[in-house]
Amino acid sequence: MEKKNVIITGASSGIGKALVYEYFKRGYQITMAARNREAMELIAKELDPKSNTILLIKTDVTSEAECQNLIEKSVARFGKIDILINNAGISMRALFNDLHLDVMRRVMDVNFWGTVYCTKYALPHLLKSKGSLVGVISIAGYLGLPARSAYSASKYAVRGFLDTLRVENLKKGLHVLVAAPGFTASNVRLSALAADGSQQSETPRDESKMMTSEEVAYRIANAVDKRKAELILTFVEGKLSVFLKKSFPRLIEKLTYNHMAKEPNSPLK
Repeated sequence: MEKKNVIITGASSGIGKALVYEYFKRGYQITMAARNREAMELIAKELDPKSNTILLIKTDVTSEAECQNLIEKSVARFGKIDILINNAGISMRALFNDLHLDVMRRVMDVNFWGTVYCTKYALPHLLKSKGSLVGVISIAGYLGLPARSAYSASKYAVRGFLDTLRVENLKKGLHVLVAAPGFTASNVRLSALAADGSQQSETPRDESKMMTSEEVAYRIANAVDKRKAELILTFVEGKLSVFLKKSFPRLIEKLTYNHMAKEPNSPLK
């Protein structure tokens, strides 16, 4: 059978890296996209030393031109696109009152506009293959997380964007998945932006108690196979929180505030 092609943004670390390993095990051709080419090369060298099935494209998803280049080179190499996983993302932690607005723009540029740019150029190919369009958001795309205003705003925006594309293309065979992991062990909190735009450089949470990136990648790949519309991971921080948001909004706001205030050095204190 002809191999399928998956494009994964943010492929150099965290969930993106785990998705590369997962789809390699499943026999896919893989187009890796990230700013860190060296990290991608280490992954590709381990999995596919001859580069027969893995293509690396250094990509800054905040650049429309680089996203267009990513899609065009992937199609030129593999002939089609079966799955686009918009995974590249950046986080932040600060109260909005203290936040430099440039941080808001930077987070939106990566998380929202990066998804829009890649999707714009991949969509004709996905419609042709009746493929899958995936956005990796967060529970922050369902709940307003305090001290994460830019992050939550960007993830809500991605969810609204992808939900709309699902409806627009309802009769064209396009599959759209919005995947919302709970807190996942990755480096996203290490690179999270502080109020002034500097990197946080440390995690405020116990990473050992979180779902692994590998488990998240496995669950996302399975959801794509089943052509699910939505994937919400973890029970308490995920499914239960979303249910309470719909049914008991004031209660979940209090619980969310108290939970986030317990983080070390929380700006909510």
